[in-house]
Amino acid sequence: MMAHSIFQYNRISYSDEKLIHLYKALLYPRLIEEKMLLLLRQGRISKWFSGIGQEAISVGCTEALDSDEFIFPLHRNLGVFTSRKMPLDRLFAQWQGKSKGYTKGRDRSFHFGNLDFGIVGMISHLGPQLTLANGTALAYLLKNEKKVCVAYTGEGGTSEGDFHEALNVASVWSLPVIFIIENNGYGLSTPTSEQYACKQLADRALGYGMEGITLDGNNILEVHSTISNLAKSLRENPRPVLVECMTFRMRGHEEASGVKYVPKKLLEEWAAKDPILNYEKWLMDEKIIQASEVEFIRTQFKKQIQEDVEKVFEWPDDAVSIEHELKDVYKSFNYKESFPYANAALKNIRFIDAIREGLQQAMRKHPDLVLMGQDIAGYGGVFKITEGFLDEFGKDRVRNTPICESAILGAALGLSLKNIKSMVEMQFADFVSSGFNQVVNNLAKIHYRWGQQADVVIRMPCGAATQAGPFHSQTNEAWFAHTPGLKIIYPSNPFDAKGLLLSAFEDPNPVLFFEHKALYRAVEGEVPDAYYTIPIGKGRLIKSGNSMTIISYGLGIQWAKELLNRVAFDADLIDLRSLVPLDYDMIRESVLKTGKVCILQEDNQFCSIGSELASWIQENCFEALDAPIQRCGSLDTPIPFVKRLEDQYLAVSRLEEKLRYLQAY
Repeated sequence: MMAHSIFQYNRISYSDEKLIHLYKALLYPRLIEEKMLLLLRQGRISKWFSGIGQEAISVGCTEALDSDEFIFPLHRNLGVFTSRKMPLDRLFAQWQGKSKGYTKGRDRSFHFGNLDFGIVGMISHLGPQLTLANGTALAYLLKNEKKVCVAYTGEGGTSEGDFHEALNVASVWSLPVIFIIENNGYGLSTPTSEQYACKQLADRALGYGMEGITLDGNNILEVHSTISNLAKSLRENPRPVLVECMTFRMRGHEEASGVKYVPKKLLEEWAAKDPILNYEKWLMDEKIIQASEVEFIRTQFKKQIQEDVEKVFEWPDDAVSIEHELKDVYKSFNYKESFPYANAALKNIRFIDAIREGLQQAMRKHPDLVLMGQDIAGYGGVFKITEGFLDEFGKDRVRNTPICESAILGAALGLSLKNIKSMVEMQFADFVSSGFNQVVNNLAKIHYRWGQQADVVIRMPCGAATQAGPFHSQTNEAWFAHTPGLKIIYPSNPFDAKGLLLSAFEDPNPVLFFEHKALYRAVEGEVPDAYYTIPIGKGRLIKSGNSMTIISYGLGIQWAKELLNRVAFDADLIDLRSLVPLDYDMIRESVLKTGKVCILQEDNQFCSIGSELASWIQENCFEALDAPIQRCGSLDTPIPFVKRLEDQYLAVSRLEEKLRYLQAY
């Protein structure tokens, strides 16, 4: 043990009891880690991300917050979990991949959360974690709760786009978030000199109009007192603050990486700054704690850790079950169909008006529902769907956003953590690519991983036939249909558009709602005035025939109807309406009746919804088929701009040929 502490600790008004409490909170995760490293060497666990040397940041921040204020930790924040008093046996079960772990063995180490303890789990993509904190902080403001969030990132993570988007949104919306940068010297093996060129990362705060503070991340009292004072201030005067904590990663990125790339002298310098040994020595020098008390505390902690870890090794695992795995992909809920068609007034409205009416009625039904998107407030959106919403529902619930799709999708998930529903409008479905990670890795997987719902609807104005070119015309449903955990709706008419949109808001799972732009003002239909819902996952038989089955959705339904009105094909026409889940029963029944199938879609053909349907029909209805399944999709090229090229690109130009082939076969 070192002779003297090298830190100057300012005890301010801390009582001896509080100082000792912080010592125990620091020591506990260190001793757990030492045990985990021993188990790793023994081959009893498979992986570990060490936070040794960084405990003062995790512990100092967590101990400075109210117990119900949300924290968004990363790999090296064991002190967050222990300071929130998460049961050690459940933590060990998590790290061992046991069924009683927080992810039931589905994810590892610290990739989990539990809202009972105010902790929101990370994913491996480091930046998105920060954007979720924005959503929860927004929920605090909307609910008039004087609370603050803390979100962690490393110095390497500050290079990710989500870091900059998160800070920008937090600043524009004055959100009470403390963004913590654990500047620990290395991103895996890449030193800070190759990560950024500014002197201190806290200096970046100025560019976002927020405060930036740099702390000694190894000084527990400096971290705790600073975060405590900031939290008190932000609760009364909401705003974001960027706090850079200087520390060092004493072990590898994970244990297999080692530290051979780190100069020995640098390791020795930081070893002398150990946050626990220095604080422990200071406490003894100040006569706040005795050496015998230190030894007793260590002994008791080690005994508890040993008992818990060995106990958990003996815990049996649940039997592997496909049914159980599939069941947890989505949050179950009791769907109650609202079906007032018999006595509801009907009116003939356009597709776009049905979307508008559905949104409006959803906002009235769900008083905390928040709409977010670019230009959707005063301007009413580029398609004017939300025009007038600002006057009726106010700026808190109808929110213009900066152009940062990833941050807004993350904020939507953050709102869901506080049980607030939200809708995010992609100005054009093409732009969702800028938030793709949030959709497929955060929203889609969170319930399967640790049981947290993602109550978010993403509206996707999509499609071609408007001469808008490669970046405003894509119908990209197949990107997302491949990802378990998402639901996908794609209506073709005003009646379905309104009813399915209202159903999407009832569903607590993430729903992508595709709206074809070419249908907005071109298609009309009778729609009930009243609020009504349509079951997600049920198709609709548009036309009945006996010689062939045409399966489609969205604009494809209008193409098929126009052709069937012009040419006498004796066909069933099925509108899927919902792509995930699919109405396999309706498809099977029709194929068994007709024996011939054409799958029509606007999307290009390769690896598409049509490809999946053709495969399923071949596997499940093969003996009933009287002809090869025909797929009618658009060309496997980007969508061209000029009309003559777009007309050639679109599947409708080949539909009649496909149906005549089936008719003649």
